Amino acid sequence: MLDNQIKSQLQTHFAALVDPIELLLGLDDSAKSAEVASLAQELASLSELITVRTSENSQRTPSLTVYSPVRNTQVEFAGVPMGHEFTSVILALLHSGGHQAKVSEQTLAVIQSMQDELNFEIYISLSCQTCPQVVQALNLMAAHNAKIKATMIDGALFPEEVEQRNILAVPSVYLNGQLFSQGAITLPEILAKLDSTHSEQQAAELAQKSEFDVLVVGGGPAGAAAAIYAARKGLNTGIVAERFGGQVADTLSIENFISVPATEGPKLVAQLEEHVNEYQVDVIKHQRASGLNQGNKLELTLESGATLKAKSLVIATGARWRTMNVPGEQEYKGRGVAYCPHCDGPLFKGKPVAVIGGGNSGIEAAIDLANLVEHVTVLEFADSLKADEVLIKKARSLKNVTIITDAQTTEVLGDGNKVTGLTYVDRLSNQSHQLELAGIFVQIGLIPNTEWLEGSGIALTPFGEIAIDAKGATSIAGVFAAGDVTTEPYKQIIIAMGGGATASLGAFDYLIRHQSDMAEQAA
Repeated sequence: MLDNQIKSQLQTHFAALVDPIELLLGLDDSAKSAEVASLAQELASLSELITVRTSENSQRTPSLTVYSPVRNTQVEFAGVPMGHEFTSVILALLHSGGHQAKVSEQTLAVIQSMQDELNFEIYISLSCQTCPQVVQALNLMAAHNAKIKATMIDGALFPEEVEQRNILAVPSVYLNGQLFSQGAITLPEILAKLDSTHSEQQAAELAQKSEFDVLVVGGGPAGAAAAIYAARKGLNTGIVAERFGGQVADTLSIENFISVPATEGPKLVAQLEEHVNEYQVDVIKHQRASGLNQGNKLELTLESGATLKAKSLVIATGARWRTMNVPGEQEYKGRGVAYCPHCDGPLFKGKPVAVIGGGNSGIEAAIDLANLVEHVTVLEFADSLKADEVLIKKARSLKNVTIITDAQTTEVLGDGNKVTGLTYVDRLSNQSHQLELAGIFVQIGLIPNTEWLEGSGIALTPFGEIAIDAKGATSIAGVFAAGDVTTEPYKQIIIAMGGGATASLGAFDYLIRHQSDMAEQAA
């Protein structure tokens, strides 16, 4: 299953193991069980500290459990942990084998001090790019505390469980049999839900940080570029982000990043983070901005309660998917209403779905979903599709794709547990129609993440975008912005990177001039 290059890389990684690990296999006669057995044997062949044995007590088959006889910890994978989850199983091996996790000692202390029995079950799809972050966070906890167990469950291999628990979005996390979270959630957020004192301690730590020359808010392409450019100027640089990579982490295929013919979002995000880490940048993850105050210094407040001070700021908080704002949408979000076809599409295999939106993202979603679902209906509000002609031509060639224009979605219908359909109005005839559906994928554009700037004094457009000039400067001295959160008309990764560089250079220029002015005044 693993090529020689990957095996060579893994041997290097496994050299960091210090404790023995057992791979416990729950197998049946299926082809997937054969894949799990093959993967386990290949992993074991790369280190003398890894052994394999069959377990007779497996709740699910196929399954692979990473067991530490030293710590009595176990991390389970119900399914074949390949695709986006391959990294999850490798990290589980490293952490279970005594390799130091990349988290603070305080965070590890919080995890190891937990006394309650915590059984986490994480339902995922192997095409979901958000899922590994959640799986890895919970696996890390399980690898460091024997009272915590984490089980990744591939929903495609256990459809009865998915149906029984009415899981229509991934990742869905259950704790001791009860729904704990749905969608992206970070390790600090998990710990905060389990232990309220953790976020308070973390906020106190952040409050002790010294003033930054340049503080970047947002960890997407624009934020990463801004941080790198600032650090290269020798400035005391920090970057604070809820998660590194932003929307790029949820992007399946990237084919317009100049000089790179094709790549995937998670891979590009890993490369961005690796590049940032080559410089002396203080990377503050899992923190969300909540406000900006002006005084003698710029003060960025965080939802955790911490405050960070900076001489200049680069805002690169990006954008998020726009919602339809119709009755039933919020009620059935995660229960049939979805925003990521790559993540949640496999949960609707063989069922009818709708895609709302006829732009590039909507038509691409329809094409992808057509390979999985029974039928796709595309509903576009305008009188024509806005997607590229090559995509429209492909979508129209698919027999199980129907495209309806001049269609205004008016309500999401459901039975109280899940989506059963929607209603829309034909804008030409004013007649109302109803579609029976299992899922609705909303792809109607983006909303800039600027709510936290209300009352800050930064000028925003009627659409909520930050107004910037040619240097990325905003209406507040010392505050710059870049990427999808700004008035930059073209929301592209490579343009966001350029915007981040521009804003950072603008901040550098501001600091030079501002510090010169202050020196003259002092003289």
